[in-house]
Amino acid sequence: MEININADTFHVKASTIVKLTEHFTLMTTNGVHDLIVDISADLADIPEEYHEVFMNMLTSKYMNKVSFGHNPFSKCEVPKKRKWWEFWKKKTLLV
Repeated sequence: MEININADTFHVKASTIVKLTEHFTLMTTNGVHDLIVDISADLADIPEEYHEVFMNMLTSKYMNKVSFGHNPFSKCEVPKKRKWWEFWKKKTLLV
């Protein structure tokens, strides 16, 4: 499964091991230096219902990106905006 958040792409396959790869480039007067950092976590001991929360925690910590409700495996619902004339409808909060 492929997840796109802005210009970044995440590839997800059925596994309990999650691997994030970050690419850093340092440009100096002596040339360009590249550093590739791999972050991996095993979610085997975490109940499946919390995998999405941990994925969002990992991507926010290491990639500064989070997407609640916009990825295909998400069980979170995107809040629906009410029109100005629908003031009588009940507001729903995400818990």
